[in-house]
Amino acid sequence: MKISEAIRTKRAVRKFLDKSLPDDVVKTILNSGRRSQSSKNNQAWQFIAIRDKETLKALSQCGEWAGHIAGAALCIAILTPDPNEKFQIMFDAGQAAAFMQLAAWELGVGSCPASIYEAEKAREILGFPAEWHLRIALSFGYALDEEKISAPPKKGGRMSLDKVVHWDKW
Repeated sequence: MKISEAIRTKRAVRKFLDKSLPDDVVKTILNSGRRSQSSKNNQAWQFIAIRDKETLKALSQCGEWAGHIAGAALCIAILTPDPNEKFQIMFDAGQAAAFMQLAAWELGVGSCPASIYEAEKAREILGFPAEWHLRIALSFGYALDEEKISAPPKKGGRMSLDKVVHWDKW
């Protein structure tokens, strides 16, 4: 699959089959995040790869719209230093997230980001140190509805290029 095709066809998948992901698929996804670019090559992230069903369920309760994590085969929590220190920190975390989601999509694995609003509850569940922060987690798994993976782009699903691009000046 070409990158442009993955970008064009990528869909959010929130309902997953009760089927684990092979280790090589998980490592490919994680390596894609690790290989993403970062400001000044700081690589200011750590990933927690979660497969345990009880942990997935508990983490799914740390964000108002994070329920899809409970049914995932894998969740990757993207930890960063304090995101209020530099705006690049969350930009870099977002790039790592996008790289992982696109790598998963190429492998036939669906995903969806979740905002973690109850950060201290998440810290208790996952046991990460105080200097790290969790704002974004990604759920991964094989789509419950296979049509979700192969569905054509929705008409009107994205604004046209001429509505979002300004040339040379606003």
